[in-house]
Amino acid sequence: MKKGSMGGLLKQAQKLQAQMAQVQEGLGEKTVEASAGGGMVKVVVSGKQELVSISIEKEVVDPEDVDMLQDMILAAVNEGMAKSQEMAQAEMAKLTGGMNLPGMGF
Repeated sequence: MKKGSMGGLLKQAQKLQAQMAQVQEGLGEKTVEASAGGGMVKVVVSGKQELVSISIEKEVVDPEDVDMLQDMILAAVNEGMAKSQEMAQAEMAKLTGGMNLPGMGF
């Protein structure tokens, strides 16, 4: 490999790294919503896989059936996290052209 080619490749890698950092920062501002129990439990998750909010309808709060509420919360959070990861992967794929780069996964 020529010396000039190596320098160009390094500059491209640095540019890609800076662009990836911008995308990751932007993901913190994007959110997805998921729900369970027919919308009785809703969650909002950021593109950085952070739980932003949970809302629970009053009708689903039954002291005699706490297990059902816990199951709905888990289902909504897990769906929200999965959607958030899909969003993050889609944003990175735009940048990398769909290439799977080692160490850049979510």
